[in-house]
Amino acid sequence: MKKLSMLVIHICLLSMVGFSAQVGAYDEVSLKKLNALGNCPSCDLSKALLYKANLEGANLTGADLEGADLYKANLEGADLTGANLKEAIMYRANLEGANLEGANLTGADLSGANLTGANLTGANLEGADLYKANLEGSDLSGAILCNTTMPDGTIDNSGC
Repeated sequence: MKKLSMLVIHICLLSMVGFSAQVGAYDEVSLKKLNALGNCPSCDLSKALLYKANLEGANLTGADLEGADLYKANLEGADLTGANLKEAIMYRANLEGANLEGANLTGADLSGANLTGANLTGANLEGADLYKANLEGSDLSGAILCNTTMPDGTIDNSGC
């Protein structure tokens, strides 16, 4: 009976450890650094909850923001050069004047986002949703557009 009880306890502990590893993929130290300094280049912020975060002018070059929730976040003038924003939720985010050069935006939800004057040079926008996004004055030179939903709702496959 005692062996069975210990086995059950071990299984429960292992289950909790496995579950906790899945819940928060981001690095707590990185998130604290971002909150304290407003900058976090090359940080692991994957799947971080940054809903309505004020990251105006933040240095996030090379940061891993895969699957992060940036819903209505203010990233005006932020430097996201080479950042991984794959499958990030950026619905109605403010990215005015942001540098997204070479960023991975595959599968990102940028619908309703403000990308006025943003630098998207060489960015990968494969499968991204830009429906009703404002791209006025943004630079899409060399950007990969494949199965990309454009602001007017059409699908652009020019880079496939």
